[in-house]
Formats: sequence, structure tokens, C-alpha cells
Amino acid sequence: MLQNFRTFQISVTFFQSCQKIKLPNYLKDQLDRASSSISLNLAEGYGKRTYKDQRKFFSIALGSLRESQAILTLADLTSTDAFEQADYLGASLYKLIKSKGS
Repeated sequence: MLQNFRTFQISVTFFQSCQKIKLPNYLKDQLDRASSSISLNLAEGYGKRTYKDQRKFFSIALGSLRESQAILTLADLTSTDAFEQADYLGASLYKLIKSKGS
């Protein structure tokens, strides 16, 4: 169940924080897509049967997180809650990907 998937729950919190951020439309649209992609790829990967398939989707989620962090950096929002959450989410994703590599 996704409600028991800690990394997914962290990604939802991050997405919700990103939704509250005011940005120019071109960056806002990109941040919305990237931050939602994290949760969506985690959910899709969670449903896969093999570690290889799961790791693929979890890696895509990490890429979307890095994109989100880049947007926050471009917008000079590195001292926000969202940026701090992104750091925690990144550590969780990294650990999840590494555990699937064993």
C-alpha cells in the first residue's frame, strides 16, 4: 500500500510544498510537472515485480527531483521548506535505489 511507502509520502509532501510556490509561469509549469513526476514514478515503480523494474522508475523519480531542485535554485528559493524537503527526499530516493541494487 502506498500509504505505507515512506518515500512516496515524503514525495507527496514535497509536491504539496511546490504547489504553494509562486514562480513565473514557465518555471511554475515545469516545477509542477517535475515534482508530480516524482510521486507518480514512485507509485508506478512500487507496483513493479522485479527490482530491476522498480529501480528504473525510482531512478526516474530521482531525476525529476534533481530537476525540481534546479528550478528552485534558478528561482533563488534554496532557503525554502521545499528545498529542505527536497534534500531529505533525495537521500531517501538514493537509499531506495541503492537497496534495490543489492
